[in-house]
Amino acid sequence: MALILILGASRGLGKALTQAYLAQGDRVIATVRKAEDMAAVQALGAQVLQVNLADPASVSGLAWQLDGESIDLALYVAGVWDGHAAGVPPTLPQFDAVMHSNVLGFMQALPQIAPMVQEAGGVIAAFSSEMSLLATADESAWLYRVSKAALNMAVASACQQWPGLTLLALDPGWTQTEMGGAAAPVTVEQSVQGLMQALQQVRPEDRGSLLRYDGTITRLMNA
Repeated sequence: MALILILGASRGLGKALTQAYLAQGDRVIATVRKAEDMAAVQALGAQVLQVNLADPASVSGLAWQLDGESIDLALYVAGVWDGHAAGVPPTLPQFDAVMHSNVLGFMQALPQIAPMVQEAGGVIAAFSSEMSLLATADESAWLYRVSKAALNMAVASACQQWPGLTLLALDPGWTQTEMGGAAAPVTVEQSVQGLMQALQQVRPEDRGSLLRYDGTITRLMNA
């Protein structure tokens, strides 16, 4: 039985992944932002921690809440969407909301959980997007794109700090969640099953890559 840590499990892919890993017999520790979200995730069978990943003060207590754990897989799922096109300047609150959740939370959580995952010989993966890649840039959702590009850099840079840790970015695809919308071409079930299968095949030499739910790998850094 593996121990899975899912950071951001109150809804969408985080909640679906929690349910899927529990269904295959794993132990899951899941975080939610609000106290009122705890009961629904606990009902799935997960151990639930209340952590607001957009708030550094809240994230700072993560390590002691996980004290003594050896984590096989940690997924940073939390994220905020902003669909404003290029040329529409974000307000400071919009910028902070997206960057705190999509980037700062990961950068705050990673040093706390990395030793627990490294001890288990495990994997840490942060939810990014194909929209993060400079080669596919267009005018849509530029703040979201910027945040995910920054997250990719955080992943690649952190690989230098923890050379023995398998650290990745993940692309779940454009998925039919509350964030992705009903028009998205990938169902939640397809994304979850694809991600789980792709993560099972991860090798240490894949570290520093963007791993797509269909198994496609894009390098974010030189080998």
